[in-house]
Amino acid sequence: MNIVVCVKQIPDPAEPGALDPDTNTLKRDSKAILDEADSYGVEMALQLAGDDGEVTLVSMAPGSETGGLRTALAMGAAKAVLVSDEALAGSDALGTAKVLAKAIERVEGYDLVLTATESSDGYTGTVPEQLAELLGLPSVTFAKEITTTDGGVDVQRQTELGYDEVSCPLPALVSVTAGVVEPRYPSFKGIMAAKNKPVDEVTLADLGIDAGSVGWAGADQTVVEVSAAPEREAGEIIEDEGDAHERIVAFLDELKVL
Repeated sequence: MNIVVCVKQIPDPAEPGALDPDTNTLKRDSKAILDEADSYGVEMALQLAGDDGEVTLVSMAPGSETGGLRTALAMGAAKAVLVSDEALAGSDALGTAKVLAKAIERVEGYDLVLTATESSDGYTGTVPEQLAELLGLPSVTFAKEITTTDGGVDVQRQTELGYDEVSCPLPALVSVTAGVVEPRYPSFKGIMAAKNKPVDEVTLADLGIDAGSVGWAGADQTVVEVSAAPEREAGEIIEDEGDAHERIVAFLDELKVL
């Protein structure tokens, strides 16, 4: 089975950097790492591909950044496609999905596309479904387990009450939840091998995208203001003088809970 995994390279959460005062966006000029949420997709892809399949990474990052990609390649992925273009600065979720879809179309003969449910620095949770629509693929979200079948996959889709059992034909796009598998640590041999694995770096022009064309939803997002979250206010302390239950009932009644 040949699998494409969409991975995001993010600033190290231990050193997240600062905001650009001109754009109110996160500066991404420091070394990036593999988003932990995507490491689960990479591991699941490697397990599903086995010895006979191949895992290809697809990513979008500024400055030709490959730090996170090399980590995933060291885990065992075979190759990567990196989209890097100055015109992508400030891209929204739909713009990101359009670019990734074009990059995925460069990968020949894939059977399955895996993504995380959402990135750790964006949290929109919309890119996987947008990707599936753009690629014309069936989509299964919140997968906690994936098994291959004859011409398809069986997915245990996590829900609030347990999980749904979903069968889906291939090719398909499946987003996986964090913690579904234990991502492997890259070995020294894998790290050394990753340095020589191919990373196909492309621009928007290479993908046939004109950033100035009608319908392009790329760098069209403006962050007007960034402010700190309000501090949590102290709650009301009720000292029981025999009527605490009445005051609690009155409080819940004000909240329209009762």
